Parts: sequence; structure tokens; C-alpha cells
Amino acid sequence: MTPTISYLIGVDGGGTGTRVAISDCNGVELARGSAGPSGLINGADLAWIAIVDAINDAFSRIHQPTPVLSEMAIGIGLAGVHNKQWAAHFYEKNPGFAFMQLETDAYTALLGAHQGSAGCIVALGTGSVGEALLPDGSRREVGGWGFPCGDEASGAWLGLQAVNHVQQVIDKRAKTCAFANAVMQYCGGHRDLLFNWLAVATQKSYAELAPIVIDHANQKNPYAKKMMWKAGREVVKMVDALDKTLLPIALSGSLAKPLEKYLPMSLLARLIPLKGDSVNGALLLIRKAIEKREDLKLVQ
Repeated sequence: MTPTISYLIGVDGGGTGTRVAISDCNGVELARGSAGPSGLINGADLAWIAIVDAINDAFSRIHQPTPVLSEMAIGIGLAGVHNKQWAAHFYEKNPGFAFMQLETDAYTALLGAHQGSAGCIVALGTGSVGEALLPDGSRREVGGWGFPCGDEASGAWLGLQAVNHVQQVIDKRAKTCAFANAVMQYCGGHRDLLFNWLAVATQKSYAELAPIVIDHANQKNPYAKKMMWKAGREVVKMVDALDKTLLPIALSGSLAKPLEKYLPMSLLARLIPLKGDSVNGALLLIRKAIEKREDLKLVQ
């Protein structure tokens, strides 16, 4: 029996939160919704719960009951998809969507940023990754190795630098300052509570420290500024590894704007505004996939 699809769903799932967009089969966006984190580092079950919660939230915003999942085709850009075991497990847990396309959140961000045209993107949020779509249609990805061993220039990476600085201040390996005090207060206020915080801290927990780093860098704290300059150099390294042919570059994510002032003019000259976000890219992903299928019936 040919599945009948009434709605297309685009999903951007990361370590901090999940965003979705619902469109009809003509590509008209109807609503957006959000929910908690769905990065695969937390497991497939929790990822699907967050995605379905976000879809429910979107339909509630247009005062409409959520249809059965078998009436939906879903395009998903998800953090952690490069781990093949995680991705396979996620596919197996599909709760009933008629058709699904799964990609990295970097690739859906790339599709959204350039609307499917050649270009590069560096996504700088809770995690970080760079991806390029080259003129010949091939793809290139850098970074995205995940927290805590990778994700340079991300929110979680900045938070990790900040906590390490506090540890050095407590040990008197570094001088105390307003920046260190602010991070320390966030993590409990003294050494014993910092240990407690470290015992349960997640990628999201570390990323929540990034605004403190940014704020104190703006106040010209030398330690915080050094971290931001180091993050800027990591962005440059990602771009250099992605493309040397001067393709346009888009930066996305919560750290994109704060990091611009720490980038060289040669890179800033290549930056273009985002034409769309990762949710737009996920909708584009599922629409293009459906165009290649003859076994799916769309409700027009």
C-alpha cells in the first residue's frame, strides 16, 4: 500500500535543544515548535522523545491535534549522526513516520544556509562542525568529533576552558579575577560544590558557561579574551580545511555573532548572511528525497 503523506517535517536536533518546522506538501511552512535536546549522545530513545515533543508543540501552536506519524515524512539533521552505530539505532527506533531522511545537523545547516547551492558553513553552537558542498556536488566535513574530545570553538568547548581556568585559580596556578569568580559562582561557589558540579556536568552544562566567557571577553578580561581568540583560530582552521577555492561561508549557531570580532579580515570578507537555517535545510532535505521516490503519495 502506497503511504499517503500530508505533512513534511524538518528537524534540527542538537545537544541543547530541538527545533522543528511543519510544512504542507506544497512547501508552505505552517508552524514551528521546540523541545529539549535530541543529540544522539543522549541515546536514540531520548532523541525521538524530544523530536515528537517538538512536533506536538508545533501543531499546538496552530491549534491542531498532532496527526498520526504515518501521515508525515521527516527530514532530520541531528548531532551525533556521524557515529554509525548511533545512527543505525536511531533508524531502528523510528516511531512510525512514513518516510525519513537522516543527516548531520551540519549538512542540514549547510543546505539551509545556501539553499542547496555550493558553499561552506561552520556551525558554532553547543557543539561545532564545518561542512562544505563543493561545485561538483561532493561534500567535505571537518570537526564534529563531539564533546569533550572535539567540538573546538563551541559553547561546550568554551565552557570546558572556563572550568579549567577556575581549577587553576583554586590551585593558585593562575590569578583570580572577576571572570573566574563568575564561573565559580555558576558552578557552586566553592571547591567542594565544583566537584559535585563536575560529577554530573553534561555537554549542555558546559555550554551554559559560554555566555560568561563572552561577557567577560567583552569586558576585556585577558583570560576570557584569550579563550575567544583561540576559538577564532579554531574557526579559521576549520575553514582552511574545508575549502581553499574561496566559496562563500556562512556561520550559524549561538556563537557565530560573538566570534566574528575574533576572526581575520580575510575570512570576514567571505562571510554571507544565512539564507535559511538548519530547519529550512531539513525541509529541503526531505523534499529533495521525496522527489526521487515514486512510491509515496503526497496530499496536495
